[in-house]
Order: sequence, then structure tokens, then C-alpha cells
Amino acid sequence: MKKQILRLTAIASCIAVLLTACQKDPAENNDYSSEASTHSDDQSKFSEDLDDITNDADVMLESTPSFSGRPGEVQSLCNATVVIDTTSNPRTITITYNGLNCFGNINRVGVVVISMPAGMRWRNAGAAITITYTNLRLTRVRDNKSITINGSHVYTNVTGGLLINLPALGTIRHTLTSNGMSVTFDNNSQRTWQVAKERTFTYNNGIVMSSRGMQTVGSETNVAEWGTNRFGRSFTTSTITPVVIRQDCSFRITSGELKHTIPVFTATARFGLDAQGNPTGCPGTGPYYMKLTWTGPNGTRSIILPY
Repeated sequence: MKKQILRLTAIASCIAVLLTACQKDPAENNDYSSEASTHSDDQSKFSEDLDDITNDADVMLESTPSFSGRPGEVQSLCNATVVIDTTSNPRTITITYNGLNCFGNINRVGVVVISMPAGMRWRNAGAAITITYTNLRLTRVRDNKSITINGSHVYTNVTGGLLINLPALGTIRHTLTSNGMSVTFDNNSQRTWQVAKERTFTYNNGIVMSSRGMQTVGSETNVAEWGTNRFGRSFTTSTITPVVIRQDCSFRITSGELKHTIPVFTATARFGLDAQGNPTGCPGTGPYYMKLTWTGPNGTRSIILPY
């Protein structure tokens, strides 16, 4: 189960390649293609990195008896030093990262602290922990793109239960919320982003995770992230349909659709398609495809890309 939890980082790994193949001359037709693809990739990477760290938090919370409320052996993390303090209030798990994650796709350097009030157990419904990031630099191996995160978010076990018991429990629901996290991009621009998303775990021939936004910002509903992008424009990223990842499909995205809304354009990405853009099944091998569509002053354009 530890490997299954860790492999959920493949969720974001797939998302991270969604929108990077559309980089064009920004002056071409004045259609904002370059800005749309860059912002979409920034959002994808931020979401990937939060999922990567949150999945590590799941591993530590579930394997540390004083936090989980069940007997067990504390697990280790790849290229990280872990210090557990069970006597303070709040109790803390301090993770110092210095190297690649277990999939070898993200290099992580910095400190993350997981805090839980004394007397609380992660398995109980409503249990909430705080995850604090201090100068955590996350670099994507395939293209050396990095962001640095500071700030904190609250991670809540809404339904209760542990992922190790998911086959028997049927459904576990977690939420991840933050009023503001500092994101520094690799061009040294620094912005503040908010987060509000729900991760629902079910079991169907393996783990199935469904992720959606849960905030309303202006007229946009089901918003997962919002704030100001590296270009200084306000944005929202909302869920049109939940993004679904299945273990029996090699932990790949099998369906879902996201929308990025920025004053000068909108962009959507629909997943789980074949090369012609039609919904496909679950072979677990070979490419899946996504349809990227963006709308600007000069109309709508789209492209179908593998991921």
C-alpha cells in the first residue's frame, strides 16, 4: 500500500505534460498561445508538487502510530531525513528533502513540517493537519523547470479512515486548502496562490483517485487554484469534470477536464481520449491523448496531444 500511495504522484506527472507542447511565438496571431501554455504548465507543476508532498504526508501519517492511531512501522521516504516529535503540542513530523522523489521525476530540496494537535488521530473523521513549506525547491527532471514554495496548507481527512484500509472502507475523502502560498518561478517572479481541492479515493480493481476543485471565485465554480500568474494576470483553474487516475490503468489519468480562466483567454484540457479525440478505454499501455483548446481575441484553437 505504501508503494500505491507513493505512485499516486503519477497523477500529477501526467498532468505536468498536458500543456507544454503548444509553445509558439507569442506574437503569432496575437492569440496568447505562449502565455496560455506557460501558465497552464505552471499550474500543472504546482499541482504536481503539492500532490507529491501530500502523498508523502499520507505515508508518514499512516505509518506513524501516534499520528495514525494504529500499530505499525514508520516508513522511510526517498532522499529525505525525517524527525518525529510526539511530545510537543502540536506534534510534528519534520521532513528535510535533499534529492529525487521515489519516481525519480522531481528533485526536492527544502523543509516540510507536518503538524497535528496532541490527541488527534489521522484515522478519525475531521482530523486536520497543517503542512508547512520552507524554501522547498522542486525541480522537474525532464526539463529542469523549478518552483520554490513557501507557506502552508491544511489537509483534512473528511470521512476518516486510512488508505491502507481502502478496500474495506470503500471511500475516503480528503481536502486540501490554503488562503495563500508563495510560489517563486524560475524567472524569479513571486506570486501568491490559493488552493481548495478535494481528493476522493475509492477501490475498483485497485485505487481510484478523483480530484476536483471546491471553491467559488467570482462566477467560476469548482475552482482548485486561483491567484496571480507569473505574467501578473489574475487566474482561476476550475474542474469541469473530476480528473480520475486509476491503479489498474498503470496510475494514469483516464478522464477529466480542467479550465484555466484568465482575463484575456481561457484554456481547457480534456483527458482520456484516443488519437482522434474520442473517449477511449483502459488498456494501461500505449499513449492516451488530451485535447487542448484555448480561446483568445482571435477565436478558438485546439490540438490533440499524447500524455
